Amino acid sequence: MKRLFFVLIAVSLFTTGCGLFGGNQTGKNGELTGVMKRPEWDQPQPYGMVLIPPGSFHMGQNDQDVNYSQVAHNRQITMSAFYMDDTEISNNEYRQFIEAARDTLAANVAQLVYPDTAVWVRDFVFAYNQPLTENYFWHPAFDEYPVVGVNWYAAQEFCRWRTAHYNAYRASIEMPPLPRFRLPTEAEWEYASRGGFEHKIYPWEGPYIRNSKGCFLANFKPGRGDYIADNYEYTCPIRSYWPNDYGLWCMPGNVAEWCEDDFEESGYIYAHDENPVFYDPRYKPDQRVPGGANIRKVIRGGSWKDIGYFLSCGTRTYEYTDTTKSFVGFRCVVTQIGRSGAAAF
Repeated sequence: MKRLFFVLIAVSLFTTGCGLFGGNQTGKNGELTGVMKRPEWDQPQPYGMVLIPPGSFHMGQNDQDVNYSQVAHNRQITMSAFYMDDTEISNNEYRQFIEAARDTLAANVAQLVYPDTAVWVRDFVFAYNQPLTENYFWHPAFDEYPVVGVNWYAAQEFCRWRTAHYNAYRASIEMPPLPRFRLPTEAEWEYASRGGFEHKIYPWEGPYIRNSKGCFLANFKPGRGDYIADNYEYTCPIRSYWPNDYGLWCMPGNVAEWCEDDFEESGYIYAHDENPVFYDPRYKPDQRVPGGANIRKVIRGGSWKDIGYFLSCGTRTYEYTDTTKSFVGFRCVVTQIGRSGAAAF
């Protein structure tokens, strides 16, 4: 009996002293307290981003489907909160990525991420766009214009670099990492574009592309070729016109924007009704790399060379993953974690 008493004392000292089944790590007096001294979390708002609160909305076409495409059936979905860049990624922001990454990326990857400046002459046959090819990305006159000539894979590399760059700093000050920067899902893009309004055609109130003073509200192609009627012949600075009610600039027009989703005409039918995203099951992970399958990816928002139909919040179209265009750019999002429900906002 005396030997058993000493064994119990030894076990008690071992477990409490070393923290195997409690001790200082999990509270006193044997209470269930969770692991102590965990880092505090209050998600920061990254510079240049705005918070898009959680909610539900009707995603899909709100205007006449003039093409009878039947690719944007209206349905109600629920969205979690996220942060979104308030502008498209600019030439100068993308240049920071290239200068930081060119010495560390493999040669084939470094070649991938440089903007394709030849898009200005390749996209438009018999148009004298050589000055844009020579100057658009490199000249400081265009620093605050949206980067173009970036394919979907390059946009993904930018997101990976931006995540590592941001979290390296947070690690240096002993703070937990931020969720990764990424491209928005198609649903996130449309939800943010609507600015908190249901069933509207454009990101602004009203069914027209001009305001009450007759001024155009976005950078697109008015008429049959009067590009300059909206004040800009091609792309415009990333903070032009007016932001929507979430504080997002140039969601419609200027440049169309890459999304995360694969494009499929019937994708809306299969996607979930909470934070939907669609990946075509025909493609395997090893095909979703540069040089793999050429996959159709959703682009949203219309661009400077598109007619007004493409400015609609519900209009969707696509480009292939390895495609570079003079009218396609992107912006990033970050998931907001640790809060669930509108009451937290």
